[in-house]
Amino acid sequence: MAYAQSQGTEEPDFTPVISDGAFELRDYPALVVAEITHSGTRQAASSRSFRRLAAYIFAQDRPAGGERIAMTTPLLQDRVARDEKIAMTAPVMQERVGGDSWRMRFVMPAKYTLDTLPRPPADIALSEIPARRMATVRFAGNGSPADLAEQEQRLAEWVEAQGLRPRGGFEYAFYNAPMVPGPLRRNEVMIAVEEDR
Repeated sequence: MAYAQSQGTEEPDFTPVISDGAFELRDYPALVVAEITHSGTRQAASSRSFRRLAAYIFAQDRPAGGERIAMTTPLLQDRVARDEKIAMTAPVMQERVGGDSWRMRFVMPAKYTLDTLPRPPADIALSEIPARRMATVRFAGNGSPADLAEQEQRLAEWVEAQGLRPRGGFEYAFYNAPMVPGPLRRNEVMIAVEEDR
């Protein structure tokens, strides 16, 4: 049931540049996201971050409820350097924020802009990720640390073989609900790239 529900969920548009088995090079337009950062293990930070972001999009933490925002996929997660400043502007991905901190992002539905989204609580930032070219590798599984490390290595080798240069760190994209069995899950490791000149 959860797997079937995820099939009709809005995903960000992108233009495929190269498709090579599990690997893809994609051009993404600018994306509006809601993001939050928590420390701890990736799994613990994910759980706390997901609950807070879900409360925002489902209008559970706004006076008188307010407009609910449709859930989209993927959920994005990445690592952020300890000294990286996260823009606190108005608008799912997860990244590490140095040490043991992680940033999670929910991509907002395409109909929203930073100006039209409901105001979030103080711990959630709305921002726009600029247009970028991303190298990706798709895989099934539960997204364990070992799985992610293996896919990071595979993607790094593919990026180098394509004559591309990474711009920044790895990001993780998760497309399915937690109750979907690992072999049926769609996950991706992604990294922004540019041509190696």
